Amino acid sequence: MRLSPYNLLLCLATLPRDYLRWRHAATNPSTPRVFYGFTRLPNSDEQGFGGIIKAQDLQHPHPNSPRAPNLLYLISSYLPVFAPRLARFARRAGAPLVLNQNGVGYPAWLPSGWKQHNQTMADVMTQASHVVYQSQFCKDTADRYLGPALCDSEVLYNPVDTTLFTPAASDPSPGQFIILLSGSHHSGYRVRTAIETLALLRQHLPEARLLIAGRYVWRSDASTCLTEARAWAAQTGNADAVSFTGAYSQIDAVPLLHSAHVLLHTKYADPCPRLAVEAMACGLPVVCSASGGMPELVGNDAGIGIPAPVDVEHDHPPAPADLAGALRQIAANRPRYAAAARHRAVSRFDVRPWIQRHTAIFTSLLP
Repeated sequence: MRLSPYNLLLCLATLPRDYLRWRHAATNPSTPRVFYGFTRLPNSDEQGFGGIIKAQDLQHPHPNSPRAPNLLYLISSYLPVFAPRLARFARRAGAPLVLNQNGVGYPAWLPSGWKQHNQTMADVMTQASHVVYQSQFCKDTADRYLGPALCDSEVLYNPVDTTLFTPAASDPSPGQFIILLSGSHHSGYRVRTAIETLALLRQHLPEARLLIAGRYVWRSDASTCLTEARAWAAQTGNADAVSFTGAYSQIDAVPLLHSAHVLLHTKYADPCPRLAVEAMACGLPVVCSASGGMPELVGNDAGIGIPAPVDVEHDHPPAPADLAGALRQIAANRPRYAAAARHRAVSRFDVRPWIQRHTAIFTSLLP
């Protein structure tokens, strides 16, 4: 999110008035009135990505209340402009801050700016009254790079609505094996590794196909990324087996997942991708790098993780040969893996307990 100079001045000019509203709301609480740091959140039929989807989850019981909130909820991967200032403003007004901390900067991910990135998050974290980490991996890395939380904290994994994200009623493509690679592709290796994996897999499973969805953002222009990815597919001789779609909204996520048999997640050290639990809820096993928070999500039965070293200086994509071997194993036992994936999503990551816990946290912080 970026502000024009005019909007920035307007924002600063309204702070005194907003302070009085926040102060009154915080000192006269009734039920939680939560502000998520943005005057407007994307609807489910609009393209949204990253941490902001968690705010959408909380919208029904706790709608966005920017005018007179008594509680501030910020998501570290989707912070508003001047988040530390907003956090201090809320604290002075008496409105507690709940921080959803879901990842930190490190050299391999952000070589030239990771320290400043972390400093902003650390500044916000010092103002928090409660911190929610989206995985144990997130907590461990936050403790290392930001320092331990100075308030109560806990791990709450990214949730999924298991009544909406359900297995497809029938096989989406009988006679084929459809592999889905999705998400925000900030690094080209994620797409190239998947394409190289498909080339190896088709030597044994010629019916395999790769569907690549999401945002292509490893270059400044998405069309340049797409041209590069198509060239990679052509170089392997499998261009006819690779399909590309673009970014999608939450409302389109279920049909997308229903079009595939397995989720391939090639990102190294992903903190806790929501995509993984959504796929599992739809009965898609997950083949991934066993790094970051992925082992916590997938476990030992909902898919296969490829062992990876722990390294903050360099990314270590899974070897295509290892991924192809895992996909062959999934293809040979897909009903068993699919049932285990669905069971794990329902039993561990359903959105209803997640919302209930947030409500309890919000209520406990109000006077």
